[in-house]
Amino acid sequence: MVDDGDEVIIPTPYWVTYSELVKIARGKVVEIKSTPQQGFKINAAQLEAAITPRSKVFLFSSPCNPSGAVYSKEELASLVEVFRKHPDIVILSDEIYEYINFVGKHESIAQFNELKERVVIVNGLSKGFAMTGWRLGYIAANTDIAKACEKVQGQFTSGTNSITQKAAVVALTTDLRPSLEMVEEFAKRRKKVLEVVKEIPGITCPEPEGAFYIFPDVSSYFGKSDGETTISNAADFSMYLLNTAHVSSVMGDAFGEPKCVRFSFANSMEKIEEGWRRIKAALAKLK
Repeated sequence: MVDDGDEVIIPTPYWVTYSELVKIARGKVVEIKSTPQQGFKINAAQLEAAITPRSKVFLFSSPCNPSGAVYSKEELASLVEVFRKHPDIVILSDEIYEYINFVGKHESIAQFNELKERVVIVNGLSKGFAMTGWRLGYIAANTDIAKACEKVQGQFTSGTNSITQKAAVVALTTDLRPSLEMVEEFAKRRKKVLEVVKEIPGITCPEPEGAFYIFPDVSSYFGKSDGETTISNAADFSMYLLNTAHVSSVMGDAFGEPKCVRFSFANSMEKIEEGWRRIKAALAKLK
């Protein structure tokens, strides 16, 4: 879908490999900046402004890693109105967190019939069915795109083992109750994390509507120091927490948002509470 110099529009924040995949295809990344105030979601006006004659692909995720942002049907419809005017743009919709949604049912941009033939859905078993290490994914696309993907895939990927394939069939064709119970547990953890974060001064954190991360703006700590370490950016912030609180996080630069840091709540409640107790204590030392 992308040749030398073609443009791929990506809203920020985005999963870390999106921009690099575009570069591998020798395309040009065009970022649309979102903000915590927008819930890390773009609007139709921003999309329209980013489109040029060289735009070939729009790549996004909902629910989003790292922000947890989830586009509603109405929000997607407003973007569809823009895409109607630009029929040559293919929409790559990463829906790997489809089932981890705290605000309602999943809404796919492929549901709009006028767009369906140029939407490629990317999905897999890792998140919704907790099969992270099994490495099995799939796409849904029109026949031409699917056949082109098959040609490439057949030459460099092999070894999807039979056990994984059988497990995937069961996951996709039987009761979703185990997945829904998992999401209920994630909702409890999300609630706890948001309660703790509200107690920490200087952190701005939109409430994630899906996935299992928070992605707060921590820029108010830039320039602060504990007397030994000075926090100049998100990378320093993450390393400070790693070295001082022994808690791992991911700097926002990797996701296209240098003021933010990603924290996961895919852990036990006990470890989440302990981790955030340490984070709170470490940040209190910064002046």
